[in-house]
Amino acid sequence: MKLAAPRFAALLRSAALVSAVALLPATTAGLAQVDGRAGPQFAKLFAVYQRIKASYVEPVDDDKLIRGAIDGMLASLDPHSAYLDGGDLQRLETMIDGNYSGLGLSVVLDDGAVKVVSPFKGSPADKMGIKAGDYITHLDGQLVYGGELDDAVAKMRGPAGSSIRLTIFRPGRDEPFDVTVTRGVIDLEPVTHKLEAGNVGYISVNEFSRDVGSDVFAAWQALKREAAGRMNGLVLDLRQNPGGSLDEAVALSDLFLDKGQIVSQRGRAKGESLVYDAESVFKGDMAAGVPVVVLIDAGSASASEIVAGALQDHRRAVIMGERSFGKGSVQTLLPLGETAALKLTTARYYTPSGHSVQEGGIDPDIQVPQLSDPDLAKREKFRLRESDLRGHLVNEAALKDEDLEKDRKDDPRFKLTAEELKAQGIEDFQLDYALETLRRTSPNAMAKRN
Repeated sequence: MKLAAPRFAALLRSAALVSAVALLPATTAGLAQVDGRAGPQFAKLFAVYQRIKASYVEPVDDDKLIRGAIDGMLASLDPHSAYLDGGDLQRLETMIDGNYSGLGLSVVLDDGAVKVVSPFKGSPADKMGIKAGDYITHLDGQLVYGGELDDAVAKMRGPAGSSIRLTIFRPGRDEPFDVTVTRGVIDLEPVTHKLEAGNVGYISVNEFSRDVGSDVFAAWQALKREAAGRMNGLVLDLRQNPGGSLDEAVALSDLFLDKGQIVSQRGRAKGESLVYDAESVFKGDMAAGVPVVVLIDAGSASASEIVAGALQDHRRAVIMGERSFGKGSVQTLLPLGETAALKLTTARYYTPSGHSVQEGGIDPDIQVPQLSDPDLAKREKFRLRESDLRGHLVNEAALKDEDLEKDRKDDPRFKLTAEELKAQGIEDFQLDYALETLRRTSPNAMAKRN
């Protein structure tokens, strides 16, 4: 796909909505020229190119060779640096526009296999039980392993009301299985809310896209209007939230803090070392005096970890759930001409206490497993985090796996099975545990914990 120059410029201005990137100006001058100081390594590259062009068994297109060289360079750095054009930019545009017809899945290509990063909450795929970490092997009976991600995504898209059969391999299960999903109009609504019993509010943030901070503030105001009396607590749900805008993570954290540092980032280039402080845009803590629980899990990454880390370090919220993903790096989107861009890792970020979440993630104050997942025990060892990604940045603190996986399971409710919970009408154990914690703990007592 060729994006028109004006649309592409707008896309670059909005790219921070998708993957925790901070935009910096970049020049495209001299892209076609090789710096004379590059050294003999570029001569090796050019020599290999010439040999391939002259001697490979079939003619090879220049674009294919150059793209392969670019992808190879970036793959040697870390899992998050990438060259974006065509379908990649189209997916970025879709995320920004927030409306399309399809299944509602975020997917990546993992060693030739289409892997589900996460289903969007409330999407057709989510309702049919597709889970993060699932592998899609066939679409309507056709093998997609070893193919192009763009082709698989195009097949999953389609008019609302039409259906497609997915063959799923789920780690922890012996055999693959089929799921038929009816496509729908996917409205990527980043913030949803509802008032739970006992005047406890629930706000879910699905991604850190444009205006999330303002949307959460509006959701809180709506909850207060719906409540009969004062609010007794708030659950902020960041589970399966892959991140997004660094600025929106700062804005959301600022809603609950009246002073102090929210996050800092440190990079090698000039201008990449920055500190973000609370500015009290809404004149202090919008939920002052109200206890807050933040839910996280292995799918909470990047911007989600910034918020959880800031509220944890300032003791403004109790962090509950599972250890987060552990993506502690910042990507900068640099334009390359009019129809391509380079997403490059340029900095690491740190919580107010100076803790890097890279690899280790955010460790919750209260460990609560998702017992509602019947495949939990089998899938646990296959759970994907940053530290499992090939070529990930190494945390300077030399973390040990056994320290990261410590878990408190002293609550008798943790022994319940998924079937027992379902019989009690509990579909989401982590959320239920958070709500019950707030209901049975007086605001004053919980405030002291914070």
